[in-house]
Amino acid sequence: MSVIDGYTFLSVITVSLISFVGVFALSLGEGLLRRYVFLLVSLATGALLGDAFIHLIPESFAGLDSTLAGILVIAGMLLFFILEKALHWHHYHGKESEETHLHDGEMVSAGELHPVGRMVLISDGVHNFMDGVIIAASYLAGFPVGIATTIAVILHEIPQEIGDFGVLLHAGYTKKRALFLNFVTALLAVLGAFVVVLVGDMIDPVIAWIVPISAGGFIYIAASDLIPELHRVKGGKKSLAQFVAILIGVAAMLFLLYMESGKSQELPTQLPLVYHSTE
Repeated sequence: MSVIDGYTFLSVITVSLISFVGVFALSLGEGLLRRYVFLLVSLATGALLGDAFIHLIPESFAGLDSTLAGILVIAGMLLFFILEKALHWHHYHGKESEETHLHDGEMVSAGELHPVGRMVLISDGVHNFMDGVIIAASYLAGFPVGIATTIAVILHEIPQEIGDFGVLLHAGYTKKRALFLNFVTALLAVLGAFVVVLVGDMIDPVIAWIVPISAGGFIYIAASDLIPELHRVKGGKKSLAQFVAILIGVAAMLFLLYMESGKSQELPTQLPLVYHSTE
């Protein structure tokens, strides 16, 4: 196993362990959690956008024709759109009057809850598998890109796992079973990374495509899933706090790029691509 493979699996295992954040969230108390979770969502929004526009897209433009890279970014957005549509279709089809949904951070129920729990597990499993693929592909594209993507995924996973854990509890699962099932789905990130590492050199030509597709996916998650949630929060002070948290998320991605450059005067215009031959 190479050093990059080691970092890849360390990263996806760390991401998988984020599933236990639900227990920590419960210890804080529901009131305190609801009061500050919007800051976590804001931070995740900035990190995802920062990773996409500061790391992944420049990396894509350095390794691909700019038009093709742009098309692949759009393809990534559409891929995640289709994936989310498919999951929601299975979720609502034929039983719209019995669904449970989130509204302003609370579960609103109109019938049987258990189907919601199963759909959360399926959706989370698919999402975590994709996270594993994206993290592994990012490390193959470059060590700093892999680190930045891992941090962005972790920041996104924290509020998501808290929400998923809460939905499972509302769906009738015990705390122990909800925690176990959440962790099992989180382990699919390890499986996604393993698939990428397993195929090894055979995936090298594909890495150049996966990176911009991943960028499109991150943009879609931030713009379609996270930012609408931020608009639910009202009030000038909280809105300002959201904006600052988003900037902190973006600044964290910029700081990683700055540290990698090893220069205090200027940032690099591009990162080295390890999927290019060095022979």
